[in-house]
Formats: sequence, structure tokens, C-alpha cells
Amino acid sequence: MSLLSDRQREDLHKSMLDYLYANNHLEAFNALKDSAGIEYTPDPSARYTGLLEKKWTSVIRLQKKIMELENRNAQLQEELSLSPAKRAAAQSDWLPRAPAAHVLTGHRAPLTRVAFHPTYSILASASEDATVKIWDWETGEFERTLKSHTKPVNDLDFDHKGVLLVTCSSDLFIKIWDSANEWKNTKTFPGHEHAVSAVRFMPGDQHIISASRDRTIRIFDVASTHQIRTLTGHSEWVRCVVPSSDGKLVASCSKDQTVRLWDPLTGEMKSELRGHDNDVLVVAFAPIAAYPAIRELAGIPNSDRSKRQGLFVASGARDKTIKLWDTQTGQMIRNLAGHDNWVRALAFHPSGKYLLSSSDDKTIRVWELSTGRCVKTVEAHSHFVATLAWGRQPAGGASEKKGVNGVEVDSGEPEKLVNVVATGSVDQTIKIWLP
Repeated sequence: MSLLSDRQREDLHKSMLDYLYANNHLEAFNALKDSAGIEYTPDPSARYTGLLEKKWTSVIRLQKKIMELENRNAQLQEELSLSPAKRAAAQSDWLPRAPAAHVLTGHRAPLTRVAFHPTYSILASASEDATVKIWDWETGEFERTLKSHTKPVNDLDFDHKGVLLVTCSSDLFIKIWDSANEWKNTKTFPGHEHAVSAVRFMPGDQHIISASRDRTIRIFDVASTHQIRTLTGHSEWVRCVVPSSDGKLVASCSKDQTVRLWDPLTGEMKSELRGHDNDVLVVAFAPIAAYPAIRELAGIPNSDRSKRQGLFVASGARDKTIKLWDTQTGQMIRNLAGHDNWVRALAFHPSGKYLLSSSDDKTIRVWELSTGRCVKTVEAHSHFVATLAWGRQPAGGASEKKGVNGVEVDSGEPEKLVNVVATGSVDQTIKIWLP
């Protein structure tokens, strides 16, 4: 049985004749007319005029559409086939990009610091409004406010298990909050004689180290709250202090325009790094993962494979620059210039390939460590970006416990990277940047 009616067949033949006649294929035109036995008179208004070309182009369009859909389907199938762990590996070079996933509002004054919980999707934020707020960074939901300080809270840090949170304030006090006990303020450390600008848990969580506008760095015993050591040497306000991952070295920076390195066990100053032209606001040790890129930048031969902690440090200052230093020699490796205002915060990318910085120019910048080039600028906030932090990875012994979001961490694998960045601003908002 024929699929075409007599009328459809006649229309098809006439459209073919129309095409042959219009394109001057007269021999073929006459042969088809005789063979089909059709009377044909060219008529520009007839329904079969140009029909063949229309049908043909619509078929090509449909084929193109089908190919696009097949490609998209293949992409989606590939994404579905990737397990969360594989997807995380594929994102190991992830960098923040606008827009932010969440904008957290609630603080009533500029933000001073943000810190990620080492295991759960918890973020703590400190503000000049004298409070600390606890958030769930995955959902962007506010959880609670911690009140006890009476002046701006300048810094905070979780211990490596995430049970204790330490805070410091312009009210001269350092406080510890117990997340396992309704976030109660369980300990208060007096001792500083002026605003406390920075505080960190030392590796092992037995001690905390703090820096103050009283020009000192102090080490306290967590259990007894007793002060066990004072490091003196800076001639001005100490803005920031951080221990190396093994706790054998401490870096500090100050309004006196220097970065200093200390032995926390003896309190001895190891070296003084000079080069900034204004207050140095932030200092950060490079992780071992960043050593190959930094050595490439510095032209240090590949034969140097040392994996000791604390070999390189980065500093950011009011002179708008970031400097990378070799802690062994005290030499500056590279000056990273590009920000248009004070550099406030630094965070090394877990892959070791990049350094992230935030500034009063309202941006986050990404620096490629192997070349020293700024490879990305993110317009982050409507005001100064005072703080920046990368999501913490589970610290040591990841195989013993579940990783972030309950995903099992295989003991043989490197620790899972948590791709999340938080920034806090003078605009009173926190932004969460997610893939």
C-alpha cells in the first residue's frame, strides 16, 4: 500500500518539477514531466513552489538539533557517571567565581574574620559588633550568636577537631567556646594590655598563641589558662600571628613594617624580614603542596626536595603588595603587585598552585605561584574585603572518620579537598563561594 495519496504524490512531483525548472535543469525537467505524465505550468503562488528547498532545510535543521541534544545527553550521562569523590578530584583546581552562592547577613558592623570548622559545614564569623555568629555554609542558614566580648572581636580559630573555638577582642580578652556544650564560653584568658588582634591554636591544641597592639606575642596553656611565654621584638602593634603546621615556627607581622619568625619553644626571634613600605596586616605559611610552584618561581633547583614545614611565607600589607619569602635565607622571592588598596587577607589554594588575596579594593585576586602572575580578579563585595578563608580539610587521620558531608575518606587517598571560600567585608556581609 502506498504511503502517499494521489494528491501528495502530485504535489511532490510538481515541487520536483518546480525545482528542476527554477534551476534550469530542462532535460531532467522534461524527462520527469513525460515519465510522470503531469501537465505543469510554472506558478510562483502555487503551494508546491519552493517546497523542496523548505523541506530540505528543515531536515538539516532537525538533524543539527538532534546532534546538539545527543551531545548534551552524553555530557549529562558523563556527569551522572562521576561519583562525588571523582567529581571532587576533577574540581581540585577550582577557583571562586561570581556570583557568590550565599550572602549571609546579620552582623551589625564590619566583619573582621571568618573561620571554617575542620569537619562540618560550619562557619564562624567575627565582627566589630562584639559578636561571633555561627552559620551553616552549605545552606547559608544562620545558627546562633555568641555574646560575651564587649568590644570588636578581631580574630577566631577552631582547634583541629572543631570542638573548641578561640576568639580575641579589643576588650583585651581571649575566650574559648565549647561547641559540644551549647557553644558556652568556658574559658577567658587575661594578660594582654591592649587590643588582641590575632589568636590561633598551636598544633596539638594544648596552647594558643596571640598577638596584640601591646606589641607582644603571647602563648597560653589552654587547660590552665596560664600564660607560659611572651615573645617581644616588634616595636609596634602586632597585627597577625600564625604557627607553621608542625608548630616549630611562628610568623608574625606588624605595624612596624616587618615580618618576624620565632621559635615558639624558646621565644627566640629567628629572623626579621624587611621589604614592605607600610603596616604588614597578614602573614601565611605556604603549605608543602605549594613548594614546587614557589621553587619554580624562585628559580630554586629541583634538587631541593625538602618537605619541612614553614620553608616559605607570604605577607600582605598596606603598601598594596604581597611578598613571598624564603624563611631559610630571609630573602624575598617575589613581590606580587596588582591590588589597588591595602591587602587584608591571604589563603593558599590546597592544590598548591595558587595564592588567593583579598583587599580594600573590594576584590579577591588569584595569583599563579609558578609565574607570580595575577590570573583572576573577582569583584567580591561593595566595600573593603577584610577577611578571606578557604574551607578547611579534615586534619590528620582522615581515614579514621568520615570526611566532609559524611563522604567516606579512603585511608590511601590524599585528604579530600573542600572547595569553598568565605569572605567577609566592611559591608557587613559574608559571602560563600562554591563550585
